[in-house]
Amino acid sequence: MAPSALPTNGNSSSSSSPRILIPEKVSPDGLALLVPHFDIDQPRGLSAEELISIIPNYHALVIRSETKVTAPVLAAAKNLKVVARAGVGVDNVDVDVATTHGIIVVNSPSGNIVAAAEHTIALLMSVARNVPAGDRNLRNGGWERSQLVGTEVGGKILGIIGLGKVGWKVARMGVGLGMTVLALDPYASPEIAASASATLVSDLPSLLPNVDFLTIHTPLIASTLDLIGKKELETMKKTAKILNVARGGVYNEAALLEALENGTIAGAGLDVFTSEPPAAGSAAEALCRHPKVVATPHLGASTVEAQENVSMDVCAQVLSILEGGLPTSAVNAPLILPEEYKKLQPFVKLVEKMGGLYTQHYTSQGKVGTAFDLVYEGELATISNTRPLFAALVKGLTSSISDSGGRDVNIVNANLIAKQKGIVINEIHTRGGSAGDMVYASLVTLRASGQGEGIISGYVSGKSIFISRLDRFSASFVPEGTLLILHNYDRPGKIGGVGNVLGRAGVNIRSMNVAALEKGAEDEDEGESEGGEENEALMILSVQGEVGKDVEAALREEKGVLNVSVVHL
Repeated sequence: MAPSALPTNGNSSSSSSPRILIPEKVSPDGLALLVPHFDIDQPRGLSAEELISIIPNYHALVIRSETKVTAPVLAAAKNLKVVARAGVGVDNVDVDVATTHGIIVVNSPSGNIVAAAEHTIALLMSVARNVPAGDRNLRNGGWERSQLVGTEVGGKILGIIGLGKVGWKVARMGVGLGMTVLALDPYASPEIAASASATLVSDLPSLLPNVDFLTIHTPLIASTLDLIGKKELETMKKTAKILNVARGGVYNEAALLEALENGTIAGAGLDVFTSEPPAAGSAAEALCRHPKVVATPHLGASTVEAQENVSMDVCAQVLSILEGGLPTSAVNAPLILPEEYKKLQPFVKLVEKMGGLYTQHYTSQGKVGTAFDLVYEGELATISNTRPLFAALVKGLTSSISDSGGRDVNIVNANLIAKQKGIVINEIHTRGGSAGDMVYASLVTLRASGQGEGIISGYVSGKSIFISRLDRFSASFVPEGTLLILHNYDRPGKIGGVGNVLGRAGVNIRSMNVAALEKGAEDEDEGESEGGEENEALMILSVQGEVGKDVEAALREEKGVLNVSVVHL
């Protein structure tokens, strides 16, 4: 989102530069992206109370898995714009509460794909060939080869639940080891499965009884919690082994422990647990100590390359957000591709200004509505994800009537704020029809619907934004600064009279545009003006100096002036 559509939650810190809190280790290369631009603090071992006490001073928080970003932390974070989790999961961040505060939560879903897939294969080979047990035996002076006979993985069946990026990579590696891969994923297409040389199955009963090794690569959500429990384990081969490098909780740990004890399955390779480190006396702790289990302390992403990748990824997103750009992996905001954002970026500013112009200009006429159509024509209509434009409009409409000046609006909470303000926005993409006849490559129109009135159109040319229509008038002006908009009859001498009023008040005219009636609107207005023959026009002046109520009153007293509005953009 552009800087204007980012959240600003209260008072700014004493430093003019945004401040970033990084209480956990982040790679030097990731830090190098941020250090030239921001003030960085890196305290270690913060307690929950300490974090709450200092978080109001920061605009960004970069964490890994240790720091818990709870509702009280987020409530205290009056200036926080982004929480960046250097990793895949965001289990330690209260995303819903962050969303209500307009705080963007980002992660790095792609940075550790290879590391997680490789660790899955490492555990698979370890449990197949008793590598850890052999290492321990030899270190203790033993040479008990006959007790450590393993199994080959070539020719065996690998079952994968979740054929996302990591699951897909594991499938490819499994095929490389000579394994047959069966996959269960209701969202995976046959083409995706075929590209991984995997065969899709429809349900757990079609998968579990057939596999020699089972691995799950799904997020931990309600539908995947305890996905594999006692009943499911009992349908598997007694020689089967299971792997978990995803999330603790996808397997029921108590049921898994019982299955290992009873010989229901032959072994397990576990990297993640429901509590980390495993709580004393828990099933997770017993699993870590079990002779049929190879356990590692959440090492799935612990490679030099993965640590570097996720740090670079989230730090780049923090840099982008604090400098007015968009994240690439926001957990609580829609994904916007870089090429789409490049097209949208200049229109974000335009739509925000259109919203501000609407509220301020039509307020002076008592015509402000709360229901709007936001119409995209031309090339802009081909972009499906226009959420930044929606947020920019909400900010523009509310900026002059809210205590925060609209600074609390961003792509995360724009819908919520619109609902709170009673604003309804209908986005319309016009891909055909009149769009082909437009002078501009893209045109945006804001039109009040329901009980409201008014219409504004605008376009982008190069790096500049322009308003091309205001109400019934064709225009061409830049919506910035202080604008004086006069609705008047199109008579000689009007400019001189207005100039005299402003000159006496010490208000300097920086530029002026005259907007004539839209084509076809002249006929509608015949007979409504003085004498029934005079046309109407808008005089749009960019001014410098204070236009007070007395100046507005003097302008209204000018003969032929129908209405005056002062707009600050």
